[in-house]
This record gives sequence, structure tokens and C-alpha cells, in this order.
Amino acid sequence: MEKKLLKFYANWCGPCVVMKPVAEKIAKEHELELVEVNIDTEKDLASEYGVTSIPTLVLLEDGKEVARYSGAQTQTRVSSALGLTT
Repeated sequence: MEKKLLKFYANWCGPCVVMKPVAEKIAKEHELELVEVNIDTEKDLASEYGVTSIPTLVLLEDGKEVARYSGAQTQTRVSSALGLTT
């Protein structure tokens, strides 16, 4: 099963900067491929995933969305919201 964590962000977004290390730790701990998507340069992809606020994390399993989290929060809360346990 292929698992990916998409992180939708923008360089000008303060909460996105805060969430960068959180997303990296979650991806590493759960052996997820982390794919960072800049919404300013990848507008079509952001639209395809229905991203309306950033930061947004989307968990994919075999290419299908299984969980989503928007906003800045602790690693524990984000992991829990995505259905991941540490």
C-alpha cells in the first residue's frame, strides 16, 4: 500500500511555516512520502483536491484521500486527526 502525505502551503503563509516540521515528523514517523504543494505555483492541483485554506494536509492511500487536516496544530493533534497513531 502506497501512502503519501500532501502538504498544501504558500511561502507567504505563517502557519504553513509552523507546520513544515510537524508534517516532516509525521511523514518520517509513519513512513509516508511527503509531497509539498505550493498553491501559488500548483493552482490546478490545489483546486483538484478542493483546498480552500492553508496549511492543509491530505493523507492518501493508493492514490485515494483517506484523511485531511487544515490549520496549524501540534503533531499529536494532527496525527490523531489524520487517523495515525505514534
